[in-house]
Amino acid sequence: MQHKALSIRPFIGSKNFEVSRSFYRDLGFTEKVLTHNLSLFKTGELGFYLQDAYVEDWINNTMIFLEVEDVDQYWNGLLALNLTDKYKDAKLTPIRKDTWGRECFLHDPSGVLWHFGEFSK
Repeated sequence: MQHKALSIRPFIGSKNFEVSRSFYRDLGFTEKVLTHNLSLFKTGELGFYLQDAYVEDWINNTMIFLEVEDVDQYWNGLLALNLTDKYKDAKLTPIRKDTWGRECFLHDPSGVLWHFGEFSK
């Protein structure tokens, strides 16, 4: 089967919907409110849905990988945002090198784990 896909948009949950909405806006995503409990967050043509839904096992096992051009630049940008000061449950993990490339990590206020990575060239 061949696909002519235009986008892929995962659904992620939130422990506190308003806090998570603020977090993702601070992270640089633009928000389009779809309903009172669902928003689309985008950066360029990429996006994901944030829901006002919390299932602990689901959230604690959600990981999203966002490929970036320059992981060092992205890391410095994350540090400049002071997200861990503003959001008590947000956690940053510095850049790590692996066989495939390099990445840093950010847990959102609900526990969703974001990987920001750059593949080796």
